Amino acid sequence: MRYMPHTAEERAEMLKKIGVSSVDELFVDIPEEARLNDLLDLPTHAPEMVVEKKMQAYGLKNLSPAEVPSFLGAGAYRHHVPTVVDHLVQRSEFLTAYTPYQPEISQGTLQALFEFQTQVAMITGMDVANASMYDGATACAEAVLMSCRATRRKKAILSGNLHPHYREVTETTVQYTEFKVNSKSPVVEGPEDFSEELDQEIACVVVQNPDFFGRLQDLAELAEKCHEVGALLVVVVTEVVSLGAIKSPGEMGADIVVGEGQSIGVPLSYGGPYVGLFATKQKYVRQMPGRLCGETVDQEGKRGYVLTLSTREQHIRREKATSNICTNAGLCSLAFSIHMSLLGETGFKKLAMLNHGEAVAASEKIDAIEGVRVVNETFFNEFTVELPVKAEQAVERLAERNILGGIPVSRLLPEHAEFDNLLLVTVTETNTEEEVDQLVDALKEIANA
Repeated sequence: MRYMPHTAEERAEMLKKIGVSSVDELFVDIPEEARLNDLLDLPTHAPEMVVEKKMQAYGLKNLSPAEVPSFLGAGAYRHHVPTVVDHLVQRSEFLTAYTPYQPEISQGTLQALFEFQTQVAMITGMDVANASMYDGATACAEAVLMSCRATRRKKAILSGNLHPHYREVTETTVQYTEFKVNSKSPVVEGPEDFSEELDQEIACVVVQNPDFFGRLQDLAELAEKCHEVGALLVVVVTEVVSLGAIKSPGEMGADIVVGEGQSIGVPLSYGGPYVGLFATKQKYVRQMPGRLCGETVDQEGKRGYVLTLSTREQHIRREKATSNICTNAGLCSLAFSIHMSLLGETGFKKLAMLNHGEAVAASEKIDAIEGVRVVNETFFNEFTVELPVKAEQAVERLAERNILGGIPVSRLLPEHAEFDNLLLVTVTETNTEEEVDQLVDALKEIANA
């Protein structure tokens, strides 16, 4: 603790003030089995070359999606990112930029964020978008809090087909607030019914499209039912490329759209950092978390950019702030914006249709395997496959063949034993026909073993 400026007496006084006896008590919400009680199994002291070799050996244990056929998805998707994206985001004026509190010296940063907001608003079909959030899951939680503030109600319904991580982050976020969430059970086949829970006390309904199982749905009817009782419809999009092919959430009547922008410009990176998207209708803009960049003119009448709604105000407001997220994923949002600019509207739509076409072709081959069934009737680039064996076992056997064959539903929904044989398979523009055939041949062997 040599870098801590406080004395033992000062720390004891602070702990007493907040009503705990030790620092360990501050971590009671972290399960005991998840805590690190000892040093990591790493050399405590070694020459640099030895450390490099040790870390390289650790890295070689991974089966990388960049090196083998990969059909992983479930909220994190592998797409081709042009090399120019990485080149531009590493320019020093972007890489080292800080919060643009002084617009007169931050025009480049502000304009980049403004362009990002414009792109997000356009693809989601909403009036306004913020300058990004940490990731899709935290954006989802913030949407629930925002809905409760905007409607002055305290209950939210979470679709059973919402990504489990998004549900868990939302439940964690609201647990110490006055707001409550009702998480429904997942539905693999058939429509999800909200009629019994939807009443005058509900602030919002949160649904995902495409949902966790990859199914696409038209949410217009649900939006109408929500609005009839004064509730908001929050739509979550984990695969943002899908918005190039399907009707936007805004067109379906969504009030808030949140999602994960990782698919555009941001590599998988073992789960982060990613970029959260948040867009809403104009009338709710004052309740929107995060920051908002706006366009204006300077004293000479030239176009300029400013922080129209600044998180700095939320620092000052403390407990009255609309959000505890006081920053944005600036570099990732810049990567998103550069990639989206390179694609353009036509390229974005072509990329989406390419994904869908490749996924349809793969699903037909997989569905033709005896004993194997594609569950979805509708999907974008991700679909659910029912196997004659447990999906976890199948994935391990596929990995032995150097194929990352998908994600077992049981990994994310272990409490549902009825889903043990379900496998999430994603096909993007990065997957070749040969890779799909490798997966199909391997699944045939597994199914007929």
